[in-house]
Amino acid sequence: MPRLSTLPSIVRELLCSRTLQREPEPDLVMESGEQVDAYAQAGRIPGGMAAVYLFHTAQISKVIARSESVLDLACGPGTLLSQIAELNPSISFTGVDLSASMIDKANEYASERELPNVRFFIDDIARLDTVKNHSVGAVISTMALHHLPNYAALKSSFDQIQRVLKPNGSLYIADFTRLKSLKSVHHISYMNRRHQPYIFSLDTERSMRAAFLLEEFRGLVREMSTVRPQILSTFLVPLFVIIKTADHSLRKEQYGRLRDLRLRLPGRFRRDLDDMRLFFKLGGLKNDPFG
Repeated sequence: MPRLSTLPSIVRELLCSRTLQREPEPDLVMESGEQVDAYAQAGRIPGGMAAVYLFHTAQISKVIARSESVLDLACGPGTLLSQIAELNPSISFTGVDLSASMIDKANEYASERELPNVRFFIDDIARLDTVKNHSVGAVISTMALHHLPNYAALKSSFDQIQRVLKPNGSLYIADFTRLKSLKSVHHISYMNRRHQPYIFSLDTERSMRAAFLLEEFRGLVREMSTVRPQILSTFLVPLFVIIKTADHSLRKEQYGRLRDLRLRLPGRFRRDLDDMRLFFKLGGLKNDPFG
């Protein structure tokens, strides 16, 4: 996540003239118990990804506010989707992931949270065999597309998004983009190493090295014909990209809940959230729901 303490990495990125070669992750589908558990725990307060998840919960809630159904591509252990579903109880959510272990963990967590508006299926996001044409009001995906094996699979996923979305549907995609400096990748991947399992920091490094280029995302957005989202990235250095359709207003109680969740974050993670808000605001993101 962007931090003001990442400024040395930003300088390296701006001065670097080359871009790292993409290195697809060795385990494209997370199945090992240790890996799944670490990933699940990191997104829950006070886990290392809690700030990132809260940021996306707020942004996604604005985008899907007028939708009746939402499909989450590569939902993982369901932590983020469950948080979004709690904030939006009138919307029906479906999460798909290729990992059976992740789907098991997601079902377990949603059951613990007593969420009747969430269900999960095993599916390949480049195929979406379980989803009918033009059947969902919104598609979301957060920090997952870098798990795809190659650009062809990424393009297939974008084609599937257009196939399953209803006319005038909503879209929110967020992911890493590939950096230039390996030192920057290492710095960002391990900055929270004291507060999270090593395997999660290692997975972050692998994810960043497997990320697609910002220009590749821009090209796919230009090719979209059934939906016209905007594409934004973090200020100066595209550590993250967001592809999204228009925002809608939230209810008063939703704003209050988001601000309460921010205050519940431990101080270091609240700073992560606020830095992320700043980096994206400077990159052009508007309508900050945290005030």
